[in-house]
Amino acid sequence: MKLVLGADHGGFDLKENIKEYLKEQGIEFTDYGTLTGERCDYPDIAKKVAEAVADGTFDRGILVCGTGIGIGIAANKVHGIRAALCHDCFSAEYCRRHNDANILTMGGRVIGPGLAREIVRIFLSTDFDGGRHAVRVAKIAEMDK
Repeated sequence: MKLVLGADHGGFDLKENIKEYLKEQGIEFTDYGTLTGERCDYPDIAKKVAEAVADGTFDRGILVCGTGIGIGIAANKVHGIRAALCHDCFSAEYCRRHNDANILTMGGRVIGPGLAREIVRIFLSTDFDGGRHAVRVAKIAEMDK
C-alpha cells in the first residue's frame, strides 16, 4: 500500500507520532508536510494529499489538523476523495468497510497518540466490504462530478 501523510501546524505533533508508529510497523509512507510546527494553511496540505490519492499516486492518505474537521472538508473538495474524520476505533473500521474511505482525518488537539495509532492501524488494515455498500459509494461518486 502506498500511503501519504499531511498536517498543518495544529496536527504536526500527532503526524510526527504517527510517522514513528508507521516506521515501527514497517509501513512505507511519504510526508507532504508541513515539516515544521510553523503556522500554515490546512487547505494547501489537504489539496496536495487529496490530489495525490485521487490520481492514484497513493492508495490512501492520513491528514491531521487541530480538529480534523477543516482539513477533511478541504480534502473532500477533490473529486474522488472520501475523507473520514475518525476519533474512535468503530468509525475507523466502518469508514473503510462501508464507505471505502481513502483518507483518514484526525484532530491533533482532540485525541492522543495512543488512540491515534490504533485508529491508523484499523484504517490501514480494514478492507471495503463492497456489495450493497459499493452501490452507495458509486452514488457518492456521481454526486461529486
